[in-house]
Amino acid sequence: MFMYKVAVIGDKDSILGFKALGVITYPVTDGKEAISALREIERENVAVVCITEAIAGQIREEISKLQQKLLPSVVLIPNNKGTLGLGMRQIKENAEKAIGVDILFGKEGS
Repeated sequence: MFMYKVAVIGDKDSILGFKALGVITYPVTDGKEAISALREIERENVAVVCITEAIAGQIREEISKLQQKLLPSVVLIPNNKGTLGLGMRQIKENAEKAIGVDILFGKEGS
């Protein structure tokens, strides 16, 4: 049976717990390593890739390119130090694009 995988990219301390759940982990220290991990993920059967916000901030262009594809879906998550608000901003923008209204914060348009 064919099964898609889930992967997570981020600093080692933030993603270590995901390994216990069977998620493929890619510990990275900078944007260059993260881009390399993304290239490897693109060759695998990964349906969802979670990226810590701190790393995502360093590779925004690469994430934008990846989001144009059907798979994998990109989800930004906070690291062990907390959130930068990038993940929530991404969800808000996607919802606005899909339905034309800000349902999360109650404002119409952008």
